[in-house]
Amino acid sequence: MAAMIERDDIDWKAYMEESEPQQKVRRASTFHKQLVASFEEQSVTGETLPWAKVGDRVRFRAGEVSVWAGINGHGKSLMLGQVVLGFMSQDARCAIASFEMKPVTTLNRMSRQASMGALPTEQFLHEFSTWGDGRLWLYDQQGQCDVKRMAAVLRYCAAELNIRHVVIDSMMKIIRGEDDYNGQKDAMSLFTSIARDTGLHIHLVHHIRKSDDENRLPGKFDMKGSGSISDQADNVFVVWRNKRKQFDEQEGKPVDPDMADAFLVCEKQRNGEFEGKIALWFHAASQQYVAGSDHRPMQFIR
Repeated sequence: MAAMIERDDIDWKAYMEESEPQQKVRRASTFHKQLVASFEEQSVTGETLPWAKVGDRVRFRAGEVSVWAGINGHGKSLMLGQVVLGFMSQDARCAIASFEMKPVTTLNRMSRQASMGALPTEQFLHEFSTWGDGRLWLYDQQGQCDVKRMAAVLRYCAAELNIRHVVIDSMMKIIRGEDDYNGQKDAMSLFTSIARDTGLHIHLVHHIRKSDDENRLPGKFDMKGSGSISDQADNVFVVWRNKRKQFDEQEGKPVDPDMADAFLVCEKQRNGEFEGKIALWFHAASQQYVAGSDHRPMQFIR
């Protein structure tokens, strides 16, 4: 006869307290298959940046959070729109939650970049909309957004739409106070947990502190708010425009065409080895960043 397990005879609390550590402490050999897969995934998984010269040095893997920081007016959102077009051309589903621009404004800029010119034709806009159907979604809300609502949007995008990349533009619209360090830390902790649990790659736009010298290339330590934003992020990028060159061009002064118009700086890449500056040039008509002074805008829709 089988022995009975009586509820009143056993200290269940003691077992509940001990069971979790026991389950989580494992032999190293238990992770062998995952270890092998990690080396394979490091180089071949995740979407790449649209500039061919970067290659596999930067990848945007599932379950990560990337912070895109920059000085106000240096083109963070514009560059990120082009990066999203690159993801879409790699057949990755994307969503943009811009709390600073209406969806039609975002689409206006992205369609101009995709058209490789200043004024897309009506036929191209139709092609762009058709191509974007099933590749791009936009969350239509401007102004402040509650952290819990943003978390719900992220989970919905992952569970119902099978989206791989979500852009949140920007942190200041999620956490109202620049000095609300605990709120920023909690929001980053929540976003990293959601990314890990759902497989989303979350892109968070953030701002750099004001500096007396806008011509100085900033870094991750110049980001506004809590240091936990960069600490918890998997990747940190800084977008910087060469405003001195831009001003000289507007004034008709001679400029060196080989001098970059902008830099995308990879300040941190937790699961990759590359960190450094990527020089880019701005093609004004298409609003694209290109890889060289003599490069033409890139084609996304094929």
